[in-house]
Amino acid sequence: MSTNELTLTLVGWLGTEPRHYPGTSGATPFTTFRMASTRRWFDRDKGVWADGRTEWFTVKSWRSAARNVAESLRKGDPVVVHGRLSTEEWTGPDGSRTTLVLDAIAIGPDLAYGSARYSRTVHASGTGPDRAEGEIAVGDDELVPDDLAPDELDDDVLDGETDEPDPLDVLAEQALSLAGAR
Repeated sequence: MSTNELTLTLVGWLGTEPRHYPGTSGATPFTTFRMASTRRWFDRDKGVWADGRTEWFTVKSWRSAARNVAESLRKGDPVVVHGRLSTEEWTGPDGSRTTLVLDAIAIGPDLAYGSARYSRTVHASGTGPDRAEGEIAVGDDELVPDDLAPDELDDDVLDGETDEPDPLDVLAEQALSLAGAR
Protein backbone atom coordinates (compact mmCIF):
# COMPACT_ATOMS: atom_id res chain seq x y z
CA MET A 1 0.00 0.00 0.00
CA SER A 2 1.29 3.42 -0.90
CA THR A 3 1.81 5.85 1.93
CA ASN A 4 0.27 8.65 -0.11
CA GLU A 5 -2.94 7.13 -1.39
CA LEU A 6 -6.30 8.57 -0.47
CA THR A 7 -8.83 5.89 0.46
CA LEU A 8 -12.46 6.79 0.87
CA THR A 9 -15.70 5.03 1.77
CA LEU A 10 -18.80 6.31 -0.01
CA VAL A 11 -22.41 5.60 0.84
CA GLY A 12 -24.86 6.49 -1.91
CA TRP A 13 -26.93 5.36 -4.87
CA LEU A 14 -26.11 4.12 -8.37
CA GLY A 15 -26.96 6.90 -10.80
CA THR A 16 -26.33 4.86 -13.96
CA GLU A 17 -26.49 1.24 -15.02
CA PRO A 18 -23.13 -0.47 -14.57
CA ARG A 19 -21.25 -0.83 -17.89
CA HIS A 20 -19.02 -3.88 -18.17
CA TYR A 21 -15.96 -3.95 -20.42
CA PRO A 22 -14.82 -7.59 -20.70
CA GLY A 23 -11.18 -6.83 -21.42
CA THR A 24 -10.80 -8.27 -24.89
CA SER A 25 -7.38 -8.37 -26.55
CA GLY A 26 -5.54 -8.83 -23.26
CA ALA A 27 -6.95 -5.73 -21.55
CA THR A 28 -8.01 -5.95 -17.90
CA PRO A 29 -11.80 -6.32 -17.54
CA PHE A 30 -13.56 -3.55 -15.64
CA THR A 31 -17.02 -2.24 -14.82
CA THR A 32 -17.86 1.41 -14.30
CA PHE A 33 -20.88 3.33 -13.03
CA ARG A 34 -21.75 6.78 -11.69
CA MET A 35 -22.65 7.11 -8.03
CA ALA A 36 -24.34 9.96 -6.16
CA SER A 37 -23.74 10.70 -2.49
CA THR A 38 -25.70 13.36 -0.62
CA ARG A 39 -24.80 14.48 2.89
CA ARG A 40 -27.78 14.58 5.29
CA TRP A 41 -27.98 16.15 8.71
CA PHE A 42 -30.65 17.05 11.21
CA ASP A 43 -31.35 20.81 11.29
CA ARG A 44 -32.21 21.38 14.95
CA ASP A 45 -33.43 24.94 14.34
CA LYS A 46 -36.08 23.78 11.84
CA GLY A 47 -36.60 20.31 13.36
CA VAL A 48 -36.21 18.52 10.00
CA TRP A 49 -33.60 16.57 8.06
CA ALA A 50 -31.71 18.67 5.51
CA ASP A 51 -29.90 17.55 2.38
CA GLY A 52 -26.54 18.95 1.34
CA ARG A 53 -25.05 19.12 -2.10
CA THR A 54 -25.06 15.88 -4.12
CA GLU A 55 -21.57 14.82 -5.09
CA TRP A 56 -21.06 12.58 -8.12
CA PHE A 57 -18.31 10.00 -8.51
CA THR A 58 -17.28 7.56 -11.22
CA VAL A 59 -16.68 4.13 -9.67
CA LYS A 60 -14.47 1.54 -11.39
CA SER A 61 -14.10 -2.08 -10.35
CA TRP A 62 -11.59 -4.45 -11.91
CA ARG A 63 -11.08 -8.12 -12.77
CA SER A 64 -13.51 -10.64 -11.22
CA ALA A 65 -15.14 -7.95 -9.05
CA ALA A 66 -16.04 -6.11 -12.27
CA ARG A 67 -18.14 -9.01 -13.51
CA ASN A 68 -19.80 -9.46 -10.12
CA VAL A 69 -20.72 -5.76 -9.99
CA ALA A 70 -22.16 -5.88 -13.51
CA GLU A 71 -24.28 -8.92 -12.65
CA SER A 72 -25.39 -7.76 -9.19
CA LEU A 73 -26.06 -4.01 -9.18
CA ARG A 74 -28.60 -1.86 -11.02
CA LYS A 75 -29.33 1.86 -11.38
CA GLY A 76 -30.98 3.15 -8.22
CA ASP A 77 -29.44 0.55 -5.88
CA PRO A 78 -28.05 1.79 -2.56
CA VAL A 79 -24.37 0.87 -2.22
CA VAL A 80 -21.32 1.24 -0.01
CA VAL A 81 -18.03 1.55 -1.91
CA HIS A 82 -14.52 1.65 -0.45
CA GLY A 83 -11.61 2.54 -2.70
CA ARG A 84 -8.80 4.81 -3.82
CA LEU A 85 -9.80 8.33 -4.87
CA SER A 86 -8.23 9.97 -7.91
CA THR A 87 -9.20 12.43 -10.64
CA GLU A 88 -9.47 12.06 -14.39
CA GLU A 89 -9.12 15.11 -16.60
CA TRP A 90 -10.20 15.52 -20.20
CA THR A 91 -11.14 18.21 -22.69
CA GLY A 92 -14.79 18.40 -23.66
CA PRO A 93 -16.85 20.83 -25.75
CA ASP A 94 -17.01 23.17 -22.75
CA GLY A 95 -13.25 23.07 -22.12
CA SER A 96 -11.24 21.26 -19.49
CA ARG A 97 -13.22 18.86 -17.28
CA THR A 98 -12.42 16.83 -14.16
CA THR A 99 -14.14 13.78 -12.69
CA LEU A 100 -13.65 12.22 -9.27
CA VAL A 101 -12.91 8.50 -9.72
CA LEU A 102 -13.05 5.85 -7.02
CA ASP A 103 -11.10 2.68 -7.89
CA ALA A 104 -13.10 0.21 -5.83
CA ILE A 105 -11.43 -2.09 -3.35
CA ALA A 106 -14.78 -3.33 -1.98
CA ILE A 107 -18.39 -2.82 -3.08
CA GLY A 108 -21.60 -4.01 -1.49
CA PRO A 109 -25.28 -3.21 -1.23
CA ASP A 110 -26.29 -0.87 1.60
CA LEU A 111 -28.30 -3.23 3.80
CA ALA A 112 -29.99 -0.32 5.58
CA TYR A 113 -32.37 -0.22 2.59
CA GLY A 114 -32.86 -3.88 1.74
CA SER A 115 -31.56 -7.40 2.14
CA ALA A 116 -29.05 -9.41 0.16
CA ARG A 117 -27.96 -13.02 -0.01
CA TYR A 118 -24.30 -13.75 -0.67
CA SER A 119 -23.23 -16.49 -3.03
CA ARG A 120 -19.67 -17.35 -4.01
CA THR A 121 -18.77 -16.68 -7.63
CA VAL A 122 -18.04 -19.62 -9.91
CA HIS A 123 -17.69 -18.50 -13.54
CA ALA A 124 -17.25 -20.95 -16.41
CA SER A 125 -14.34 -19.91 -18.57
CA GLY A 126 -12.88 -20.48 -21.93
CA THR A 127 -9.17 -20.22 -22.41
CA GLY A 128 -7.50 -17.20 -20.96
CA PRO A 129 -4.02 -15.99 -20.16
CA ASP A 130 -3.94 -17.94 -16.91
CA ARG A 131 -6.50 -20.70 -17.58
CA ALA A 132 -6.48 -23.76 -19.76
CA GLU A 133 -9.43 -25.04 -21.76
CA GLY A 134 -11.85 -26.90 -19.52
CA GLU A 135 -11.15 -25.04 -16.26
CA ILE A 136 -13.34 -22.69 -14.28
CA ALA A 137 -12.28 -19.90 -11.96
CA VAL A 138 -13.42 -19.86 -8.35
CA GLY A 139 -12.86 -16.34 -7.10
CA ASP A 140 -9.59 -14.82 -8.33
CA ASP A 141 -7.10 -17.61 -7.72
CA GLU A 142 -8.48 -21.14 -7.75
CA LEU A 143 -8.74 -23.14 -10.98
CA VAL A 144 -10.66 -26.39 -11.08
CA PRO A 145 -11.80 -28.72 -13.89
CA ASP A 146 -15.09 -27.56 -15.39
CA ASP A 147 -16.57 -31.08 -15.35
CA LEU A 148 -17.23 -30.55 -11.64
CA ALA A 149 -20.54 -28.84 -11.03
CA PRO A 150 -20.33 -25.99 -8.47
CA ASP A 151 -22.30 -28.06 -5.93
CA GLU A 152 -19.75 -30.88 -6.31
CA LEU A 153 -16.75 -28.64 -5.63
CA ASP A 154 -14.90 -29.41 -2.43
CA ASP A 155 -15.83 -26.92 0.29
CA ASP A 156 -12.12 -26.37 0.91
CA VAL A 157 -11.68 -25.08 -2.64
CA LEU A 158 -14.65 -22.76 -2.31
CA ASP A 159 -13.60 -21.51 1.13
CA GLY A 160 -9.98 -21.00 0.07
CA GLU A 161 -8.73 -23.35 2.77
CA THR A 162 -5.42 -25.19 2.63
CA ASP A 163 -4.54 -28.75 3.60
CA GLU A 164 -3.15 -27.50 6.91
CA PRO A 165 -5.45 -27.92 9.92
CA ASP A 166 -7.01 -24.85 11.47
CA PRO A 167 -5.04 -23.96 14.64
CA LEU A 168 -8.28 -23.36 16.56
CA ASP A 169 -9.53 -26.84 15.63
CA VAL A 170 -6.25 -28.35 16.84
CA LEU A 171 -6.54 -26.50 20.17
CA ALA A 172 -10.16 -27.58 20.56
CA GLU A 173 -9.26 -31.23 19.93
CA GLN A 174 -6.42 -31.00 22.46
CA ALA A 175 -8.74 -29.46 25.06
CA LEU A 176 -11.34 -32.20 24.49
CA SER A 177 -8.74 -34.96 24.79
CA LEU A 178 -7.39 -33.42 27.99
CA ALA A 179 -10.90 -33.13 29.44
CA GLY A 180 -11.61 -36.77 28.57
CA ALA A 181 -8.36 -37.94 30.18
CA ARG A 182 -9.30 -36.54 33.60
